[in-house]
Amino acid sequence: MKSFNRRQFIRLTAAGMAASAFMSNRVMANVIQSKTDVISNTAYGKIKGYRLNGVSIFKGVPYAGKVSGERRFLTPGKLKPWTGVRDANRLGAPSIQPPNQTYGIDEPLPDEDCLVLNIWTPANDNQKRPVMFYSHGGGFVTGSGGSAMQDGANLAQRYNVVVVETNHRLGLLGYLYLDEVAGGEFKGSGNRGVQDIAFALQWVNDNIAEFGGDPDNVMIFGESGGGMKTSCLYAMPQAAPYFNKASIESGPGVIIKTADEAAVTTEMLMKQLGIAKNNWQKLLEMSPQQILDAQLALQRTPVDGTMRGGFMGIGSIGTNAFGPVVDGIVLPNHPFDPTAPDISKDKPLITGWNEDEFIFFAMYGGDTSVFTLDRKGLEEKLQAEFGEKAALVLETYLKANPSATPAEIYIAIRSIQFMGLGSITIAEQKVKQGGAPAYLYNFGYKSELKVPGTDYAFGSMHAMDIPFKFYNISNGMAGKRPERFEAADNMCQLWTSFARNSKPIAKGQPEWEPYNLESRPTMRIDTVCSLLNNRYKREIDMWRYLASQSI
Repeated sequence: MKSFNRRQFIRLTAAGMAASAFMSNRVMANVIQSKTDVISNTAYGKIKGYRLNGVSIFKGVPYAGKVSGERRFLTPGKLKPWTGVRDANRLGAPSIQPPNQTYGIDEPLPDEDCLVLNIWTPANDNQKRPVMFYSHGGGFVTGSGGSAMQDGANLAQRYNVVVVETNHRLGLLGYLYLDEVAGGEFKGSGNRGVQDIAFALQWVNDNIAEFGGDPDNVMIFGESGGGMKTSCLYAMPQAAPYFNKASIESGPGVIIKTADEAAVTTEMLMKQLGIAKNNWQKLLEMSPQQILDAQLALQRTPVDGTMRGGFMGIGSIGTNAFGPVVDGIVLPNHPFDPTAPDISKDKPLITGWNEDEFIFFAMYGGDTSVFTLDRKGLEEKLQAEFGEKAALVLETYLKANPSATPAEIYIAIRSIQFMGLGSITIAEQKVKQGGAPAYLYNFGYKSELKVPGTDYAFGSMHAMDIPFKFYNISNGMAGKRPERFEAADNMCQLWTSFARNSKPIAKGQPEWEPYNLESRPTMRIDTVCSLLNNRYKREIDMWRYLASQSI
């Protein structure tokens, strides 16, 4: 079957997410208030946003200066103050990326100068609300902080928090490692994308009090690529002073690229472009489109040494992925290998993944045959992927899931490989550190909507948690079952209570115990939440055994 087009899927969800914005109950309010102007101060000048349905909204607010021209591959130029009142009513430009990869309403085209943020706040009233600072997904190459699915209005209005989301450099412009060929002020270029986010966190520290937020109570969180960015920020000295807790969601960054691996990518790029190392400055003369074209060509070239997670590297994500690098400057170490970062020892952490992650990747990758697997097909797939280890993998999963279909077995295997092993590793490393607690979760609410062209439901696939944690579930991929509102409220309560008091609590749901290495409690998030001890023990023991055999 032909792969389902990503844009088609987003059309299915984006309209629903736009309709969900400013929803405070199960149905759209009978009277939608008209927009009114609202003006706020920043350290650089006044900005004008708008107020709608109990939320003040500021979009496209600059948090740092120029990153184009002579500033390409460097830290941002200084943000220049302005006179008068600057309009902040429209989303800012996303980073340079392929077309149709951002999903905001009235969102500009991508631009090299993209360092802007969006703010949703109940009021500019000098109250000290917790600040929830979100990094968008899309790996390290696509996405924006303006996606309708992650609109922060409902979260801010219903749960009395301030929500902030950023745009930041992606792809080659954000992660091209030039330390060895350029040196000097270009050192650290392999981490500019996450460094941009650190600059945004500093802006929040300096300015968020004007928006009713508490600069001393900031939670960073993110899903997929945003989870991996959050993993890096958690280990990043430049970001450390500006946040107090974190949540890494379906994007565990245990190990990132080494400098040697990043240097190989740079060498491949220079060879592809016909540029000698001593003439690297030609990269500064190329247009953004030429840079993007070179990036896309390079992405089609598989290499070893990519973003990794899980036990001993099981669960690789992507090939030739652009992303952060252990450069000894911006990122001194891998985020969670060999230990959790000392600089965040006292910062509480949530980490976890969705039960059916792989459904999303099968849908986009075009492998929809997964959804109709029979026993023979399952055995053939596992044999192709695991060789002589396939029999043990199959036996383990059949014993752990005796009533599961072959499709469900395969999805379970791939889901825990993609996101589960790395999430567990992070929780374990945090516990071993002996500092602030870690909390492990599985998101388990099942959407009944079907993968297009199949009779297989979305379930708890990758990204399904996004509309739930932002309470944007009135329409779109969350489906139509009324109980989705209870699941969303549970997740929002857990996340916002963690943001407020560093302890995730939801009324009427079990107490979420911190992770430990004995009972290993995991919160399953659904209409009714469950605290499960030693979940996936049989499977985890098997993966750990296989990892030990590969040493």
